Amino acid sequence: MLIALISDIHSNLEALKAVWKEIKRADAVLCMGDLVGYGASPNEVVEFVRKQMEKRTFLCVRGNHDNAIAFGAEWGFNPYARQAVRWHQRVMTIENLEFLRRLPVRQFFTDDTGRSYLLIHGSPRAPLDEYVFPWYSDEELRAILSYVRQDDLLLGHTHVPMLRVIDGRRIINPGGVGQPRDGDWRAAYAMIDTEAEFPDNVGFYRVEYEVEEAARKILEAGLPRFLAERLYDGV
Repeated sequence: MLIALISDIHSNLEALKAVWKEIKRADAVLCMGDLVGYGASPNEVVEFVRKQMEKRTFLCVRGNHDNAIAFGAEWGFNPYARQAVRWHQRVMTIENLEFLRRLPVRQFFTDDTGRSYLLIHGSPRAPLDEYVFPWYSDEELRAILSYVRQDDLLLGHTHVPMLRVIDGRRIINPGGVGQPRDGDWRAAYAMIDTEAEFPDNVGFYRVEYEVEEAARKILEAGLPRFLAERLYDGV
């Protein structure tokens, strides 16, 4: 079984399409949230995901930007993100906003070997907001895993790829599709191959996309220039 992991698309249709070409052969797609925010193609991204959910096993949780746009919960956001939230609320269709509102904050998945996964955007302690970084100590990660009954924890939110194995359990973050923040501008995703040997059966990948087009759309929408420029640097 091939399981594709994606997260933090952030209204970047160009990045999503590039990643989709690489993962469409997967038996299941697991998304750790933030379909929208920052970028200039929110309706197109949500509609793409909605269509795929009708065709295949595609699970998605609500991220903090999805939540802010769907419910107006923008407190704690920086000025760039807040401006993008308000723009999204103006341009998104009612149907797509309703879709975001219906996304759960937690999802559960079991692969063909019986291994179980918890999907969440931030952390089981704070599903929408807590950041879990790859450099955290084993002790801190054990504390986070104490809230999880499943075998593996799948996260997003940091936009930084992560694989940590703690006492035979994994914490995996595939990185950001639409706005990577690890210094590599290319769209990030991960794949789990259940036929390969645990725990190294997860691979991390990058794919180039039409970053100039994604940046152009942001500028034409009147969104902050910073949101366009950061796409070139992966920060």
